[in-house]
Amino acid sequence: MTLTDAELTVLGLLLEQPRHGYELERVIEERGIRAWTALGFSSIYYLLDKLAGRGLIEAVGEGPRPAKSRATYRVTGSGRDLCAAATLEALSALTPVRSRVLVAMANSPGLAEQDVAAGLTRRLTALGEQLAEVRAARAAQAPLPAAAVAIFDYCEAMLQADAAWAERTLGALTKETALDKYDVKKARRDLYAAPSKDFTEVDVPELRYLAVDGEGDPNTSPAYTEAVEALFTVAYTLRFASKKTLDRDFVVGPLEGLWRADDPSVFITRDKASWAWTMLISQPDWITEEMVRAAVAEAARKKGGPALAAVGLRTLAEGRSVQILHIGSYDDEGPTLDRLHRGYLPEHGLTFNGDHHEIYLSDPRRTEPAKLKTILRQPVRPA
Repeated sequence: MTLTDAELTVLGLLLEQPRHGYELERVIEERGIRAWTALGFSSIYYLLDKLAGRGLIEAVGEGPRPAKSRATYRVTGSGRDLCAAATLEALSALTPVRSRVLVAMANSPGLAEQDVAAGLTRRLTALGEQLAEVRAARAAQAPLPAAAVAIFDYCEAMLQADAAWAERTLGALTKETALDKYDVKKARRDLYAAPSKDFTEVDVPELRYLAVDGEGDPNTSPAYTEAVEALFTVAYTLRFASKKTLDRDFVVGPLEGLWRADDPSVFITRDKASWAWTMLISQPDWITEEMVRAAVAEAARKKGGPALAAVGLRTLAEGRSVQILHIGSYDDEGPTLDRLHRGYLPEHGLTFNGDHHEIYLSDPRRTEPAKLKTILRQPVRPA
């Protein structure tokens, strides 16, 4: 006698404690079980009837048989034995990989290459959304028993592996077909596009940046203006050098900033004099330390600038992060950050795990304050 994955899942839930159909639905939803099984909403009562017909579960109680939705079921002795045997077998069995995306890749030569790239980009977005859902379900149930932790770990690892594969495949396809020069906003759309209404979770891999450190109010500090000018000078010098010597072109990325303070509440109150910062511009992975040093020297020779010597190549690995798109003046970010710090993070069992990160998608010299677009990102970890 064998059990399908759905039957084994329901049998295991009834082994925990007797339950009726509504309770099973609630537990399945709360634990995010549908994310890793083929358990559909309409199949619960069908499965209960099937398991009861095989003598693996039985209705609890005496008297007239209650309606299906009200009947509480428990596992019989034979159900307990079969569940244990099937669980032991499933622990060691390797499931064949039959992902539909493999069929799609086999058929992809029949599509235009830009359509394949667009499909993989949509896949990356969907994987990111599903990963966020799994993590939200995990945070909502903390603290978890060891078995549940292992389940969530496995689900996250599978989604991350799928996303890493899609990312590599998309990168190779883009490079091979030379669809466009490298643009970090397109190559990492998941990191440089965010909804403006809801917070979303992203996994930020190890990335490289031109970087300059400083402190003080960015509106009044000369050091801030000098740092930004030096960053863009070196970034454009690098771009021209890359195109000339390597025949590899790229779009200079947007200005970004890491902001830190001893008391994070100063970001909500906008006490800018208490801020320390690291200003950044993302770099393609082929840019090396040697190329940066040469670009700094070239920029210093041609133009000069007090902050050029402070520009360096830096690697940043933020990992799990929460982000949102803020539309409006930089000084109006306070309420959104307050909602993040005092609402979203504690509600999802999360806390700070790095500097506050901002990505400036608009040029403030050409955009009115009310229309500025800025991604606000916060690296996080379980509280």
